[in-house]
Amino acid sequence: MTDTHGAARPGLSIDHTTVDDVRVVTLRGEIDHTVTNELTEALLSYGSVTRPRTVVDLSGVTFMDSSGVNVLIGAHQAMSDAQGWLRLAGAQASVRRVLELVGLDQVMPCHPTVEQALVP
Repeated sequence: MTDTHGAARPGLSIDHTTVDDVRVVTLRGEIDHTVTNELTEALLSYGSVTRPRTVVDLSGVTFMDSSGVNVLIGAHQAMSDAQGWLRLAGAQASVRRVLELVGLDQVMPCHPTVEQALVP
């Protein structure tokens, strides 16, 4: 039996790039309640952009719970209110299943790749 008491959780890394005036936020690791503040800040830090457009690259996310779903919903709503949009890309099977179970894939566009999500 392996003792996992006190084992460190992988956490979440967040990287930003811009492609043709679209922010690409690349996430790697696990999304749970411990990273919601950091994730919310990363998604909503688009500054004074008139029409915020963001693609969230989920290809490196290995786990996401309802905390992550709530952050994505809040970011989607904020960007929609600002006449922008939020698209999801590259979700692995386990994360895609969560998105499907809660119906998030029906609320915001989910694409297999970042490149497809960037197409107008």
